[in-house]
Amino acid sequence: MTTIVEPATSAHVNQPSRTQSPEDLLAALIATPADDPRRPARRDRAIEAWLPLARHLARRYGGRGAPDDDLVQTASVGLIKAVDNFDQSRGVDFIGYAIPTIVGEVKRYFRDRTWAVRVPRRLQELRLSISAANSALTQTLGRSPTVADIASHLDLSEETILEGLEGARAYRATSLSTPLGTDGNRELGDTLGGDDHEIDLVEIRVALGPALATLPEREREILSLRFHGNLTQSEIADRIGVSQMHVSRLITRSLATLRHHLADETTF
Repeated sequence: MTTIVEPATSAHVNQPSRTQSPEDLLAALIATPADDPRRPARRDRAIEAWLPLARHLARRYGGRGAPDDDLVQTASVGLIKAVDNFDQSRGVDFIGYAIPTIVGEVKRYFRDRTWAVRVPRRLQELRLSISAANSALTQTLGRSPTVADIASHLDLSEETILEGLEGARAYRATSLSTPLGTDGNRELGDTLGGDDHEIDLVEIRVALGPALATLPEREREILSLRFHGNLTQSEIADRIGVSQMHVSRLITRSLATLRHHLADETTF
């Protein structure tokens, strides 16, 4: 069977292509007045057409501890800003304007959102400078650079570099639930010490020795049996051969003497 191809009519020849390039869509947006009802739709189409650029730039920053979806979203925000603020009259093409705008938005995301502990912006920017210098010097020197090498490269003092390296430790945090050892029976949190409230009593215990020495021997024995031996007053009375009431009076008098002595020791 012979296929008959109809000649193109003038209507077919003059019909515009349904596929427009990102540059064409952006040009159409720029040419549309701000009060034109078609502008919002043209703006959306221009942004959608340039989204591959935002995704490409976001992928460049992958693998740095931030979710890929967050990076793409952040890069898209930068693209929207670039589309809304692009001024063709400045003589710069859109890509030349959009790339630094998008990259700047992504870098701000890393600076403001991905630090485990908030540190001054100066230290955040110093960390980036140190990281770049470390990569460059490793290639140049053929070895890992020292603090002095990095300080000389950045024209900063070694103390400043050390401060930046210390601040960089706040970039990522390690979970206290991180398993330790080959069996994984211990976690990082198990290795951390807690507050030792006994430290608060050290000074009192040091002063207590001389204070106890001022008491008669029998009163010292009673206090020892009561507070170290955990004996009751009745048991102490039976042991030393006095009444329970007398033991109670002696304990009360001894404690009052100790409080008075300790109060004098802590008075400056």
